[in-house]
Formats: sequence, structure tokens, C-alpha cells
Amino acid sequence: MPRERKGATNLGWVIDSHTHLFLCEKPTARLLEAATAAGVNRMLNVGLDELTNAEVVAVSEANEAVFAAVGRHPNDATGFDEKAQAALAELGAHPNVRAIGETGLDFYRDTAAPEDQRRAFAGQIEVAVDLGLPIVIHARDKDGESAAIDEIFDTLDARAGGHTVILHCFSAPQKVTEAAERGWYVSFAGNVTYPRSADLRFAAAKVPEDRVLVETDAPFLTPQVRRKERNEPANVVATAEVVAAERGVSPAELERTVEANARALFGW
Repeated sequence: MPRERKGATNLGWVIDSHTHLFLCEKPTARLLEAATAAGVNRMLNVGLDELTNAEVVAVSEANEAVFAAVGRHPNDATGFDEKAQAALAELGAHPNVRAIGETGLDFYRDTAAPEDQRRAFAGQIEVAVDLGLPIVIHARDKDGESAAIDEIFDTLDARAGGHTVILHCFSAPQKVTEAAERGWYVSFAGNVTYPRSADLRFAAAKVPEDRVLVETDAPFLTPQVRRKERNEPANVVATAEVVAAERGVSPAELERTVEANARALFGW
């Protein structure tokens, strides 16, 4: 059962649908204090491998504002096997785990072979479907290419048709209509605020109201207004403001929308 929410109102709260507290420079307590002061009342802390999966679950047990996602990042997919999949499924049954991933394909870096990535991706889809949890997708292509994102869509269609999907750090504006047709959630990170990201901002305006999310992907992708700093959950407010402007709504209205979407998605 979702934990009781304390201190939240119907106005002035926003969520961070994807962060990595364990990679941030500041202690977790300071990150959470700053997030609360900025109006961020819930966040999904996303593990990347066995070690950090255990850590995000532990942090969720100690902090009521933090929930966990567990998975094997495609850049760390080497060695993912049946034993790793079974361990992930066991951890995924923890009541504070609200999603599986991030998983997917990354053809930008070469830290894991494509076949290893595909094996880990398929295994995590199976875990997510078995547990009835959303699956968090990481997709990254080489500049000017779309092989990873195209294959991800095809794989999800074949293995997870109708399952709940979150396209984390959405960076494929050419796919926004296809994502909407599948009913997938689309989450925008700080890169949507960058001057060169006009096509991504255009895509942010096209996502259905009940499927739009915002995130930090902290400590990465700091919003433009704080670009010289390392990112943290408090900064999701700046990203939300840009997305709100593109959608032609007030920041308060977008905050209500993404808070409601995340509550429906993650059950928090």
C-alpha cells in the first residue's frame, strides 16, 4: 500500500520521476531538504546495478518522500544472466519499489555489447510484466541515428504490448506521436530547457495531459538556469516551468498534472 502523504496540498507540489541520489555530490539529507523547500514532495530514486539497487531500496525505507526503481542500466548490462534476473525480481517485490529499470538500449556508448544489452532488456521486461510494475526506458543513439530507439519500440511492442512504459529523459521528438498512440508515459529532463532543444520543447507540448512527467536525472542534465551546477531533485521545478510554458499552462497547473500522473503511475 502507498505510504500516507504528509504535508502535501493540492497546489504547489511537483515530483521528480527519475533521479539518482547516490550519484549526487550532496548528502541525501541535504538533497531532500532542498527538494522539500522547492516544493518537490515525491521522487523516484533509480538504481543502475545490484549495488545501487540495494541502496535505493534502503533510502526509500528511511525517507517517506523517496521511492525506488531497480534495474540494470544498458551500459552495465554485461553479465546479466538468469541469476541476476531472479535477484532483480526478488528485490522488485519490495513494497517501496514502484518500477523496473532503467533498462533499454544505448548505442551511444560502447561499455556493453548490444547483445548483452538486449539480453538484459528482455529479462527486465519479463520481470516488470511478472510483477505488474512500470518499466523505465533508457534510450540513447549516436548523433543523427535512431537505431536504439527504433529497436526499443519494436521490442516493447513484441514483448510488452499494453504494459506500462515510461520513456525516461525523452530525447526522441520524432517518436512522440508513436509513444502517445501506445499510451506510454513521457518524462522530460533538463535538456528540454536547453536553447538547442526547440524540437524537444515542441514535443513536450504534444504529450497527452495524462501521460506527461518531469524529472531531473540528477546529477545529470541540469536545467539551463542552473547549468553550471550539478543537478539535484530541487531543480525539477525549473524544468517543469519550461514544459508548462510550452504547453500553454501555468506552472501550478502543470505541477498538479504531473503530481497526479505520478500518483496514478507509481501509487505513492
